[in-house]
Amino acid sequence: MSTFHRPFLKWAGGKSRLLPRIHKVLPQGNCLIEPFVGAGAVFLNSDYDRYLLADINPDLINLYQILKQQKQSFINIASEYFEEPFNQKSKYYELRELFNETEMGELRAALFLYMNRHGYNGLCRYNQKGGFNVPFGKYKRPYFPVAEMEHFCSMASRTEFVCADFREVMNSAKKDDVIYCDPPYVPISATAYFTQYAQQGFSQKCQKDLAETAEKLVECGVHVVVSNHDNAATRRLYNQSLVKSFFVQRNISCQGATRSKVKELLACYYPETEFEKNLQQRRAV
Repeated sequence: MSTFHRPFLKWAGGKSRLLPRIHKVLPQGNCLIEPFVGAGAVFLNSDYDRYLLADINPDLINLYQILKQQKQSFINIASEYFEEPFNQKSKYYELRELFNETEMGELRAALFLYMNRHGYNGLCRYNQKGGFNVPFGKYKRPYFPVAEMEHFCSMASRTEFVCADFREVMNSAKKDDVIYCDPPYVPISATAYFTQYAQQGFSQKCQKDLAETAEKLVECGVHVVVSNHDNAATRRLYNQSLVKSFFVQRNISCQGATRSKVKELLACYYPETEFEKNLQQRRAV
């Protein structure tokens, strides 16, 4: 796609900067499936006939489902929380408490978007009891992403949003479907680990299950591409794939001077004929 469409949510680990690399390895297919959709940068900048987008975070999926159903009506409701009286520390914590007491639905969706844009650094974090606990962000004038939400709505009609485990979502794929996985990354080192953004963690067993599921699906004619750190652990996990490796500038730190480049990879699982074609192209370079 020639025009870049930004997600309407801030999201740690978003793939906006990597879209050119991801597009190079995502083949054509009947349906794009994302078991870890996050802010949806890949979805919003692709063109498939159908989409199945999933995440284990129920608040994220609730927001997407409400926006798909209500469109402009929900956009109007959500915009009210971006007026000046709501950009205050006391009001933020009042609404955060209301969010944690509210059932899934329109109000909780609007508050989730509000906290995403007014909370610190766009983080999405919960305590052990499941309460959203990101502090106030102190932004002068938080941006209300109306244009980004309208583009989302324009694509949502051909999209199904589900809150489900990645294994269930991946195993629903059929021949000639395309799966893009952006799971919580393995630790860069033995002492590092990604902070949970949902109550459920993502264990080493989950990482192994993902790789094994990709290996199984490729035998059924499903294309699978996985993002992750590039280190010894992922090289072992994805030893049956075609690996594309590169450096990425990290920007999750609030201090620019502490940001650094890290090595990431795209593990590509292609059906046999396409794998051989890509392998031959790689050898020819």
